[in-house]
Amino acid sequence: MSAIVADGTGGPAVLHVAHMPTPEPARGEVLIKVAAAGVNAPDLAQRRGAYPPPPGASPLLGLEVSGEIVTPAGEWKAGDKVVALCNGGGYAEYVAVPAGQVLPVPEGWALVEAAAVPETWFTITQTLLMRAGLASGMTLLVTGAAGGLGGAAIQIARIVGAYPIAIVSSDEKATYALALGAHAIIRRDREAVATRARELTDGRGADRVLDMAGGSATGELVGALARFGHLVIVATLSGGDGEIPLSRIVGSQLTISGSTLRPQSPETKADIARHLRRHIWPALADAAFPRPKIQRFPLGEAAAAHQMAEASEHYGKIVLVTDFGNR
Repeated sequence: MSAIVADGTGGPAVLHVAHMPTPEPARGEVLIKVAAAGVNAPDLAQRRGAYPPPPGASPLLGLEVSGEIVTPAGEWKAGDKVVALCNGGGYAEYVAVPAGQVLPVPEGWALVEAAAVPETWFTITQTLLMRAGLASGMTLLVTGAAGGLGGAAIQIARIVGAYPIAIVSSDEKATYALALGAHAIIRRDREAVATRARELTDGRGADRVLDMAGGSATGELVGALARFGHLVIVATLSGGDGEIPLSRIVGSQLTISGSTLRPQSPETKADIARHLRRHIWPALADAAFPRPKIQRFPLGEAAAAHQMAEASEHYGKIVLVTDFGNR
């Protein structure tokens, strides 16, 4: 099969196409013929050498795919159209995945656009729903709201009846976040985030905050939380260190949690998949449900895709499409 490999770590230019054996699925795994693979921030970090794969995971990039079952396992049959959360290896024509991390392609979705869902939707479901308890009636403040994770947070929040407030940095990103279902917008380039968040919530603050920025922004986000609020940190794109007002955490009885998805056990990932299928997946079948903005690249142009993903003006999702996905 063809797959994307990296010559060491560094910039996008280290990525190129190589030919290698098709993976042999282990017991309990399915083999998927890949139509498309999503490009995500963890892929960029792994390419740079900042996010090595956990023991036993594929060294190849790619944490989400759509495609067709070739070798079945569990409930899945040959020919089933599916999406999957991968343990690496998605940037290829075939990938082996534990059967519990596979979901059916949402009704009415094309294979290629469905590839933009699994990694981000698993992450948000695990952190905001299953761990932080985001629920109907709550207000959610979302950083990076026009990106893959931020967009997933907006859409999942609306599905469960919460009110997402999107933090963005441009008119284009604001328009996109509103199209995904954002209840309101905060322009971080023009407004003080914590002050505006309180104005939008009648002085209460947000019940939940999704932080992808880290660095100095985290302290301001703590100031945007309501009493008993919960700050969920899923990335530190602006820096791994920051000052946090501890007196406010104690006085307002706040919770801060952090998590990464890739090192979670197969059992945990299967639990997330079941939660998604039961509580979230039915909403995606609605023809009016907004789809993410997608930029498509051929599999062999992974370097160009990574270059676009790292551009500050980029928003939405990027997917790598195989020959199978182009049929």
